[in-house]
Amino acid sequence: MTQIGDRPALLTAILADRYGRPATVAFAAGVAQAGGNAFAAFAGLAMAPILTPNAQSLLLAVALLMAAISGLWRVKVPGRLAGWHLGSILTPLLGVFALALGGNTQFFTLALAARGEPWFAAAGSALGAFGVCFTAAVLGELAWRNVPFGKLRAATSLLFLCSGIWIALGALRLL
Repeated sequence: MTQIGDRPALLTAILADRYGRPATVAFAAGVAQAGGNAFAAFAGLAMAPILTPNAQSLLLAVALLMAAISGLWRVKVPGRLAGWHLGSILTPLLGVFALALGGNTQFFTLALAARGEPWFAAAGSALGAFGVCFTAAVLGELAWRNVPFGKLRAATSLLFLCSGIWIALGALRLL
């Protein structure tokens, strides 16, 4: 849900229009997202043994709260990678990977992986991100930019905020 209306999807739409190959660009963007989420899952798996269950819950709460805050800002249009002449596979693969690195989806994957089942966290987030990138690629930049994401992002931010507060209060044993 954090990917909807975010920069990696917009870059995917831009590159799909540039290359005229939406399926190829979407596939490359999906592989980039899967690679980043696999890295986050591995990091969560490595962190899990040193975190208490309350710390794991608090990490998830922080991921939710950060997503809530970032969802309130307008999405800045990413660079078009006009100087990148690597083709319809490598340009979106490397561009989306770099743009998504350290984003909300990877933070969620890390937090969920630290709580257990890291490969399910990676697979679920990668599939969700691929679905968003595929939709963006098929729609293209103009149609994607005309989708009214403002209200959806605000509603999602409110949901993330409430969930993050609830989980944080539970992790801190204030509930």
